[in-house]
Amino acid sequence: MNNVRKQKRANKSLPFFFKDEFKVSFIIIFISTILLITTFSFDIVPPILNRGIQPATFPKGLLVLIISLTLIVYYLSFKKPWKIEKKLPKTFYLTLTSFLLFVLISKTLDFFLAISVLSIFVSYYWGERRIFYLLLVSIIFPIIVFVFFETILGLRFPPGIITNIYYQV
Repeated sequence: MNNVRKQKRANKSLPFFFKDEFKVSFIIIFISTILLITTFSFDIVPPILNRGIQPATFPKGLLVLIISLTLIVYYLSFKKPWKIEKKLPKTFYLTLTSFLLFVLISKTLDFFLAISVLSIFVSYYWGERRIFYLLLVSIIFPIIVFVFFETILGLRFPPGIITNIYYQV
């Protein structure tokens, strides 16, 4: 008798606001919206002190990007529902470990080197096994990040082994 009740309940469709996809998306969008609203109270830096873009512009753009990508993921969850897993995959824990390694390397050696190591580890643990592409990602991705922060935002990387060589030349 209990099995019949459970089966009937399982077949009923829950309202959209009770589904996990909506809950997760709502929380991300809600927090991002609150943070986005707080960025409108940031002080404007005088042009003489401003290197690159205004300090409030980058967080605004990043939060709008997070909200947009969350809406896309929520929309895609209608086409392909999330599968429920009882145990998180091994790659999840390895990715978390690689972020800890990133912090350790960036604080002790070099931020640029840490980005390279992080990109290799994440790419490898998520399934890329070809050495050529791993090396390509470990070189191209940090260069793109470096150029973006250095030229567009006008921010300097913290001193380290590789960045000291660049800034001295």
